Amino acid sequence: MAKKEGKGKILRSGLKTMFRSFRYRNYRLFFSGQGISLIGTWIQRIATPWLVYHQTNSPFLLGLVGFAGQIPTFLIAPFAGVLTDRWNRYHILIATQIAAMLQASALTLLYFGGNIQIWQIVLLNIFLGCVNAFDVPARQSFVVEMVEKREDLGNAIALNSSMVNGARIIGPSIAGVLIALTGEGVCFLINAISYLFVIASLLMMKVKPRKPVTKETHVLKELKEGIAYAIAFTPIKYIIILLATVSLMGMSYTVLMPVFAKEILHGGPHTFGFLMGATGLGAISGALYLASRKSVIGLCRIIPVAAGLFGAGLIAFSFSRFQVLSMVLLVVAGLGMMLQMASSNTILQTVVDDDKRGRIMSFYTMAFMGTAPFGSFLAGSLAKFIGTPNTLLIGGIICIAGALLYSRKLKDIQNMIRPVYIKLGLIHEEVPTGIQVASELSVPPEE
Repeated sequence: MAKKEGKGKILRSGLKTMFRSFRYRNYRLFFSGQGISLIGTWIQRIATPWLVYHQTNSPFLLGLVGFAGQIPTFLIAPFAGVLTDRWNRYHILIATQIAAMLQASALTLLYFGGNIQIWQIVLLNIFLGCVNAFDVPARQSFVVEMVEKREDLGNAIALNSSMVNGARIIGPSIAGVLIALTGEGVCFLINAISYLFVIASLLMMKVKPRKPVTKETHVLKELKEGIAYAIAFTPIKYIIILLATVSLMGMSYTVLMPVFAKEILHGGPHTFGFLMGATGLGAISGALYLASRKSVIGLCRIIPVAAGLFGAGLIAFSFSRFQVLSMVLLVVAGLGMMLQMASSNTILQTVVDDDKRGRIMSFYTMAFMGTAPFGSFLAGSLAKFIGTPNTLLIGGIICIAGALLYSRKLKDIQNMIRPVYIKLGLIHEEVPTGIQVASELSVPPEE
């Protein structure tokens, strides 16, 4: 009996640690509203490429649509980061959620109007990309305002990631059923409705007034200042470079998933949904592991291992011709992807100066989401000439190569991060130099 009680106490203590960010009211509201909205987002993310591929049977057009939706993030995010440091992030978030709801509503109307065209999907994806360019850095930076204690920041980021990937599991499964039974239009409608929940949660928050920062300096000058800061600080520079490499060459596998589901595994929308759900299962497992960690110490070592794991998962997946095996391998890939992304996020979020947070988060957005359009376009083009499996194989190899190159700089990164954590009080100066220090950044994601 005493043993059972002891185990129960340990379990309760572990859960309390894992979900400690829920003690903040604003974070609870954000988590609940965003969680519902993200399910709608993933339903639409599955429906859109399936609709494009169903109408065209073209991997190239799949890549083009993905490119159109993500290129604005690459072009606009740096300037959005400067404005995020100047403007009220809370107000930015409300505006971006309303704009995204309008985009989903437009897709719904066009679909049920009976004459939706690929060029219309491309234009609406470009619009959503512009919205995301402001939404992601603002949302990442706003986490600090919802979670009062810096030591809980990593936990909040990891829980955010678990929320995103929980939606990634639920959304594709629902989308697969809806597409098969009703068509893609209902998916767009559900997404539009889901935004009402996150908008309501934001309006219910009690946010401390944050006066906009009035600066006479030009936006380009501040952007240049942010770039110089990121380049000069080795940890930020190499974390962003590795993230950009993995995103460019690896993350584009999602664009090719309809092709893999239909042509390689000979399945339908259900197969597509299951494959995307498997990736989400791996990702949420990684996010919950990070949420259960009590300390940021050791995250630097996780980043290259995670990137290598993601690459290995993609390589193995490229050779699979069985659905169950493919799903297992995508769980592995999803786990590696999340561990790298969330660990990178936490480190950046922890070490960055507050007055440059929006800009650094915009560079993170560029690395994680902004390079994806080039990856989507490249993947679609390569798949046309060398096939989808070989395209995924090449992407996985490059991810592993990037992880190995990052590992060569790991010691320098750890040495530069350690004084920052000493200053923040996260470790003590007497801690032996063999102990490694790291931290995480917020997600993305939907981004």
